[in-house]
Amino acid sequence: QVQLVESGGGLVQAGGSLRLSCAASGIIRKINAMAWYRQPPGKQRELVATITSGGRTNYADSVKGRFTISRDNAKNTVYLQMNSLKPEDTAVYYCNADVVTIDYYGKDCWGKGTLVTVSS
Repeated sequence: QVQLVESGGGLVQAGGSLRLSCAASGIIRKINAMAWYRQPPGKQRELVATITSGGRTNYADSVKGRFTISRDNAKNTVYLQMNSLKPEDTAVYYCNADVVTIDYYGKDCWGKGTLVTVSS
């Protein structure tokens, strides 16, 4: 099995910063793209940022210039540095990874989420 565990969420004032981490573990041969999604209260889940195994990144327009996604391939870990946070960034943040297992199966894996609350 493959597990993704997020950490780093919490309560922060508007204008502040948080850094989320997501560590993947289990029967992993390789991780292709990794991503962060979020689900604001009462809304649908939305893509925040993606990063390929080679480090190419892509961001939702709403977070460009404020959020930075990065990864440490040796640690099977992806990060999301969030700066200049706004109340509308309040959401449960989920980690996603496109994993190839040791027996060559492809798995779309999700973490359980971490709550980020930005107060005004």
